[in-house]
Amino acid sequence: MPLGLIAVVTVGDILAPAEVHLGPFLAAAPAVTASFAGPRTTACVGALAVLAQSVVAVVRTSLTDLNHSLQVTALILISVCVTFFAHLRERHEKQLTQLRAVAEAVQQVVLRPLPRRVGPLRIASVYLAAEAEAQIGGDLFAAVRTAHGTRFIVGDVRGKGLAAVGDAALLLGAFRAAAHRQADLPSLVAYLEGTVSSDLDDPGAVASRTGAPKEAFITAAVLDVPDTAPVLHLINCGHPPPLLLREGRVSALQVREPAPPLGLTAFTGSAFTAQAFPFRPGDTLLLYTDGVIEARDGTGTFYPLAQRLAALPPSGPQRLLHRLGEDLLAHTLTGRLGDDAAMVAIQREDRVR
Repeated sequence: MPLGLIAVVTVGDILAPAEVHLGPFLAAAPAVTASFAGPRTTACVGALAVLAQSVVAVVRTSLTDLNHSLQVTALILISVCVTFFAHLRERHEKQLTQLRAVAEAVQQVVLRPLPRRVGPLRIASVYLAAEAEAQIGGDLFAAVRTAHGTRFIVGDVRGKGLAAVGDAALLLGAFRAAAHRQADLPSLVAYLEGTVSSDLDDPGAVASRTGAPKEAFITAAVLDVPDTAPVLHLINCGHPPPLLLREGRVSALQVREPAPPLGLTAFTGSAFTAQAFPFRPGDTLLLYTDGVIEARDGTGTFYPLAQRLAALPPSGPQRLLHRLGEDLLAHTLTGRLGDDAAMVAIQREDRVR
């Protein structure tokens, strides 16, 4: 397009009447080029535009004519400026690409991809970042295989930024290290609570550059799904309740004795109690963070996750999350979320693999 613009303007300026000057339109060629090309290409287009203006000046009057000499000078200055801007844009894009690569690397370390099949379970997960440049925040999920089944955790760290990522990494590391060693689910959650609380008590942990003490907590749902029994065991620490999809009907797994978020148990003295729920072959369990149910449309209405989940046709976990993700983004006014969101779908099959 810039080359075509230069050709059209040059021919038109040569054929135009003496009182008509189209030369200033040539400045658009390097300006447009700078919006998508690098500094070298922009400089070449600018030089070509200057050459075209010089040809017009020679054909119509003279290169030393005051009008044409001023147009050539202005075109040279504009070309230099937009070439410099193209250089700055290219450097910024390289920095952004590096930051995205780092974010993706952090995501792979902190939020390891969940296996698609574990024992009698089919699993899928998705992480939807609120910001396009960020790939990870304070939402977390993980699965660990044990001798008797599979344990899951989904959680959300209070706060944002690098501090939230650090807290998420701390909890996930503790879960992966202890999930296969702790005999029962309450002992595992008590261990996780001790890990989070000890980090909060660390006087060196700060939430910001101001040096203020760290005041974070983590909501979490921790589950134990045995291979041989059609049940699941759940401890909910202030997290949105998982949703169970069975034969087109959705029910929330509300525990009778919910625990406070991790990091706050020391202030309440609550004990961790696991509750069992039926989880039969063909059932699908959806774990999620509050970024899903707090997504709003143009009228401020929250995303009706349970109703949308029940309305979806039967499918596997991967397809289910794909449809939910598309529907969630379509629900928002801008197609972007106000907070990070994570979802994990778990479907039980008839036999152990």
